[in-house]
Amino acid sequence: MSYASFPNLMASTKPPALSVEGGTARSPRVRRGRVAVLSILAAATEFLFVAVASYFAAVDYHRLVLTDSPDPSKYIPESLLISTLNLLVSIGLGHYSWFHMQPRHLVLWNGASGIFLVFSCFLSTIFLLEISKDYSRAIVTIQAVSVSLVVLCTRTVWFSLVQRAIASGMVEARRIILIGDLGLCSQFSARAMATGIRTIRSFDFPTVRSCSSAPELPNAQVFPDTRQLVTDCRPLRADDVVILVSQQDVPSVLSLAGALSELPVDVHVVPAGSIDLMAMTRVTHFGNMVVMRIFKSPLTPFKRAIKRAFDVAAAMAGLILLSPLFIIVSVAIKLDSPGPVLFGQTRHGYNNEPFRVLKFRSMTVMEDGDNFKPVARHDPRVTRLGHFLRRTNIDELPQLFNVLVGDMSIVGPRPHATSQNEMFAELISSFFRRHNLRPGITGWAQINGYRGDTDTFEKMRCRVEHDLYYLDNWSLLLDIKIVFMTIFSRRAYWNAY
Repeated sequence: MSYASFPNLMASTKPPALSVEGGTARSPRVRRGRVAVLSILAAATEFLFVAVASYFAAVDYHRLVLTDSPDPSKYIPESLLISTLNLLVSIGLGHYSWFHMQPRHLVLWNGASGIFLVFSCFLSTIFLLEISKDYSRAIVTIQAVSVSLVVLCTRTVWFSLVQRAIASGMVEARRIILIGDLGLCSQFSARAMATGIRTIRSFDFPTVRSCSSAPELPNAQVFPDTRQLVTDCRPLRADDVVILVSQQDVPSVLSLAGALSELPVDVHVVPAGSIDLMAMTRVTHFGNMVVMRIFKSPLTPFKRAIKRAFDVAAAMAGLILLSPLFIIVSVAIKLDSPGPVLFGQTRHGYNNEPFRVLKFRSMTVMEDGDNFKPVARHDPRVTRLGHFLRRTNIDELPQLFNVLVGDMSIVGPRPHATSQNEMFAELISSFFRRHNLRPGITGWAQINGYRGDTDTFEKMRCRVEHDLYYLDNWSLLLDIKIVFMTIFSRRAYWNAY
């Protein structure tokens, strides 16, 4: 045999009938079956809650808005129809089957998009059955909102419960067999275990030899141990087989995968030494080809349009509402110290292009470019009024003009002085990726306390990590949340001096 078993896993070719956890012997099938039980319970709970939410949304609308008492049985059939449609849509799209292996945001997005399909089907059904005359648009809207909230809350709770069960070892999401270098198998197995995926066996990559005796198959690659490998894998009843392929094994992996296709499992291929890279990769279509996309542009054209519309509307509203404050601050600055009310500094913006950022003057100097020196705590260059303006973020308000002209966004990575960018770009390889969006007046890093002086590498690293998280997880709701927290969260004012 040219393959070896993973030393800390099973030593024989036959799978154990029992596994021991916490001193109690449990069958692997029992732990795997718990996933199905949890999925069924999640579906049943959601069915019940959706029906109840639909019913009471309609009845309460009558009682609170129309001030009448409808027949209690009037909305029961409709509520059960909505709940049934939600169940069928969720089952049809595999929401319950895979929610234990998906990230939380995808679980919630599936639920929200499913509700849209549910109510599209519901409206079509009541129209075809000619019962839509008893339904007002207000009732349908309230029911849709109520059901959406119930589905999102229910799935959030069940997601947390399942993740805890996976972390405790009570549930196995999937059982896999690994084929490849045993050191890489160990690394892959450890990472997979964190998501409840258990490695039940590991094998070395089978020996390859050239077969020149068959004239009809010149230069054919054969695996003398493949048949035995398939035989040994068959009784293990795994869900997946993962091949960790090294560079020299690439020409032979297709033949091995073809042999493994005899097993009722999903067969995956991961380039050896590229586990971290593959974690960021998505397989996409590029023309008529299939490629692996490592990074994508943060926003699609449609999302950019939504973000820009929000920026313009918020900037205009802010300038109108805050115009009295602009006048008061301008007069106060002129009375406090000599110099202009506003000053500009050169910063790097979208696509690393320079622009002039506007601020209320809060210092006695107006340094720029290579002469820029970051503000430190108790900095003597800050004026008496400047301390107040900086602590309250009022000095940033003129950047609403930068937003209107398109240099900045309401929310985004904060722009740094050009000298800081040059210095940290040499230390952090992905530093300039944060410029793939317009810089913001506020940002995800700021509301999490990473603002102010960046006199250490660790401070800048944490800020960049939060900026990149924002790039990869942008949504309009996230922008609204950041604006709200900028105003009301204490963290947003940390290190403001």
